[in-house]
Amino acid sequence: MNSTLQDLSGRTALVIGATEGIGRATALAFAAAGANVFAAGLGAARGRSLEEEIRSAGRVQAAFMEADVTREADVQAVVEEAARRFGRIHAAVNNAGTEGRFGPVHEATTEDFDRLINVNLRGVWHGLKHQIPHMLAHGGGAIVNTASSAGIQPIANIALYSASKHAVIGLTKAAALELARSNIRVNCVAPGPVNTGLLHRMVAGNVEISTIAESVPMGRISEPEEIARAIVWLCSDAASYVTGHTLAIDGGLTVG
Repeated sequence: MNSTLQDLSGRTALVIGATEGIGRATALAFAAAGANVFAAGLGAARGRSLEEEIRSAGRVQAAFMEADVTREADVQAVVEEAARRFGRIHAAVNNAGTEGRFGPVHEATTEDFDRLINVNLRGVWHGLKHQIPHMLAHGGGAIVNTASSAGIQPIANIALYSASKHAVIGLTKAAALELARSNIRVNCVAPGPVNTGLLHRMVAGNVEISTIAESVPMGRISEPEEIARAIVWLCSDAASYVTGHTLAIDGGLTVG
């Protein structure tokens, strides 16, 4: 493959949910591919450290803005500031998510439901709502939403999380169909278990990480960088004919 197809020099990537885990790794991967990076998410200290890490490498520009994806005004402000700072957003990643409570579905509360849907689904929709008009006005772009292997194959005791990620996949497919002739590609990734705080918080006291790793055909959980590389690929010209796709990055977990 021509390596220039994955060279993002001169482009700008917006990563929402960038302060830890997959999002942080994705912001760093975009920078390594030559893109300027506008990062957003919760945790000002973590965001500033990410901004400084990218800038200190000396290749590209970076900026950070704290934002809560459940608030549309925050997401709108992020998109507007990214466009003001860098002129155009070529790639956008809607990665913010939360794990929710581990346990039977009937023991979940209304508050559990609202929090999961507000972050995992509404947050992605807020991103699309403001990224798409910008890309339509500037000739196109690529968007990647973070779903989960639990959005392909449901998992007991995380029913609301599974439902929110199924919804992200559906939202991604519908948006891709709407935009297929507008030079905007919309895809999502469906990671399996990843070595992040989200996974460890989700199963703490209930399931051992080693047990989860054994359930994966490849016999291990992934690292955030493995997911990040796939996201950058989906946003590159190497994936120019890919839209509406859910890319499972799960060590074979959902094959069966």
